[in-house]
Amino acid sequence: MPTVRDVDQSDAPGGAGIHGYVAAWARRTPDAPAVTAEGEQLTYAELAAAARRLAAGLARAGVSVGDRVVLWSDKRPAAVAVMQAALSLGAPYVPVSAANPPARVWRIAADCAATVVVADAPAAERVARGGGVPGGPPLVTLDELERLGADSDPPPVHLPDLDDPAYILYTSGSTGAPKGVSLSHRNATAFVEWAGDLLAVSSRDRLANHAPFNFDLSVFDLYAAFRAGASVHLVPAELAYAPVQLARFVREAGITIWYSVPSALTLMIRDGGLLDGPPPPALRACVFAGEVMPIRYVHDLRAAWPAVRLLNWYGPTETNVCASYEVTDADAGRDRPLPIGRSASGAVLHLDPPTSNGTGGDSVGDHPEGEIVVDGPTVMLGYWGREPQRGPYRTGDLGRLASDGCLEYLGRHDDMAKVRGNRVEPGEIEAVLAAHPDVAAAAVVVAGAGLAARLHAVVVPAGDRRPGLLEIKRWCAGQLPTYMIVDSVQAATSLPLTPNGKTDRAALLAAIEGGGPLLAPN
Repeated sequence: MPTVRDVDQSDAPGGAGIHGYVAAWARRTPDAPAVTAEGEQLTYAELAAAARRLAAGLARAGVSVGDRVVLWSDKRPAAVAVMQAALSLGAPYVPVSAANPPARVWRIAADCAATVVVADAPAAERVARGGGVPGGPPLVTLDELERLGADSDPPPVHLPDLDDPAYILYTSGSTGAPKGVSLSHRNATAFVEWAGDLLAVSSRDRLANHAPFNFDLSVFDLYAAFRAGASVHLVPAELAYAPVQLARFVREAGITIWYSVPSALTLMIRDGGLLDGPPPPALRACVFAGEVMPIRYVHDLRAAWPAVRLLNWYGPTETNVCASYEVTDADAGRDRPLPIGRSASGAVLHLDPPTSNGTGGDSVGDHPEGEIVVDGPTVMLGYWGREPQRGPYRTGDLGRLASDGCLEYLGRHDDMAKVRGNRVEPGEIEAVLAAHPDVAAAAVVVAGAGLAARLHAVVVPAGDRRPGLLEIKRWCAGQLPTYMIVDSVQAATSLPLTPNGKTDRAALLAAIEGGGPLLAPN
């Protein structure tokens, strides 16, 4: 099976660590564009210089090797520079999208014991309107960080061990609190080098960045570009699901490689005119991951863009991409979803229960179905603040080995769901709902898939008063990111239980979809 070689200081441009990529290209092609967003552009030299200034600012704010830096910002070049600055100090960065309310940001900051929260101006204004920093680490704006670093010499660039943490990506947590996936330089480079080689990313490429920085899809967009000396073009959050503007962005920005969740692509095809007229002239690869791509749109893409490579990637945040499948002409007659393919990024894949021969990788063994278990260089260090990950990672996803040796995705064996590619643990939403003074108990289920996925809450009132949808939405908005705010709420006198005493989500979903007697009318 293919493996990913270890990357030491002599292998990685500019030294060990994913921040070496930018430094190397700043020396080789200083004037080449590195990152662009809404008319603002930084060349490799400018990005490297900004990172050094901001590193000096972070150092003056008390950040040193091993400290965590929470980055709460819209997608902008300066935010990318903060990531590079933190890495150069040996400080893992913790990106949090602007969609998160202050309460959740500081919950994350407390969980990872962050030294500082770096915020852009809009985020800082939200905190000021809410009465200031809600305890915990101090907030420093991007402008303040620039001023702190303007008259200071940056400390020497830290050369990390490849197994040191590089960044922490917080996902929805089943226990009611977000949990941080700690990922190392080795985790990142194993994926980025595999993906960059597979797509032959070069300095001539222009990669789109559709995903928010806290979503693992962005790791490819940023670091595959920086590894090759290419440019990455940030899609503003407000355009993330604006189909006409997104379709126009692909053409006008001259994007050569697009990577997003299927929901965004589906919307662009269905409502944005993406496939109207000739293919985007520069586009040569379109990659999708994070949820199942409807097969009808796969056929539409293949027919309209015969010369564009189409790839389906699979992997949870804890492993990044560990399986890959490329669409071919042989898929023209397929009526089932695409397989997730064969092992990627040096991963070894197993279906549990394991096979007698213990084989993995490109062959996941002879067992036809089971839980997908991943081992290899991209498996996370662990969840921050918990025991380190030891051995293979159990994904919770169910898979089947097809006769051609490709792995097919069958679904989940727990309650975790995807909403427009975002990982949602109902338990985190339920914990927020249950804290409402008028709610005694709550359950959340997801109905529909893809663009039609909706979060439905069922609440048991604590008294005679029944909170309405707008009130529940406002309550959620104060503590959860926008993609975790419920779409509907209904009341019940009690929550149905399974024989083992757990909430019977299947019964709730059936009642929601069928208007059963379990629920009070809206």
